[in-house]
Amino acid sequence: MPIDPLLRSLKVDIPAQPDALVKLSLMIGDENADVQQLGALIGGDMALASAVLKTVNSALYGLNTRVSTVQQAVSYLGTREVSLVTFGMGLRAVFPKAPELDLLWQRAGVRAMLMGRIGQAIKVDHWAAHSAGLFEECGKAVLFRHTRGRYRALLKSAETDEDLLLLEQQEFGIGHDALGASLCETWGLAPIVVNCVRYHVVVNATHQLPQQTEGREICVLSALANALMTDPDTLAEVALAVAPQAKLDPEFVLRGVSGVKAHIEAVVSRRASGVKG
Repeated sequence: MPIDPLLRSLKVDIPAQPDALVKLSLMIGDENADVQQLGALIGGDMALASAVLKTVNSALYGLNTRVSTVQQAVSYLGTREVSLVTFGMGLRAVFPKAPELDLLWQRAGVRAMLMGRIGQAIKVDHWAAHSAGLFEECGKAVLFRHTRGRYRALLKSAETDEDLLLLEQQEFGIGHDALGASLCETWGLAPIVVNCVRYHVVVNATHQLPQQTEGREICVLSALANALMTDPDTLAEVALAVAPQAKLDPEFVLRGVSGVKAHIEAVVSRRASGVKG
């Protein structure tokens, strides 16, 4: 089917990066970003600040004490980590509110966290990994924004992202993978992030990385995070399949992702039992 003309133009359906996120992007790229400026930028929006604190206090971060201010969050996690969380909130804010998208953003937050943490563990770019995880499904939000009713029906019909991609191609002539990559390019994200978003459906379904593509190691993190979120028992299998394709030591990768998994499980268990510290 030919591509919908509105989607082809990408002007109606892909929003521009908000000014606050432009400023935030500059801070993320600056290791010496001023803590006070960051706190002021985030704290100036009550809804954004509240969302950041809710996320930072979640089990995934595993803090030993609850934080109540943005400044505390920065002190515990650092400027870049808090900036990344805020960036995710800003992305969510430019799309309409809907239950379907709430679930999408929840998955995006978890996936971004996992990819960032695994990236740290195996010495792969933390910012790029987090961004790729955050933006992987954003093409779905673009299509939902384009035509809510038609796309809601597709979401209900598809059992997997592969199925959804086929339905999108049939209905619109383009899939959420390509639209997500276009949004990443529009927002000025790195090519390695764009490539991961563009190929994530194929990578997660087949465990085959795209050939001659920059940033294949980020695609590895996508596959690992997907395994953690959908079927943790396959983690070793996935690591052994994808790591060598990006010239990464599979044993080193598996140790790194297993460490992240163990940390999260320990935090969840500790919180469930009411144990502090």
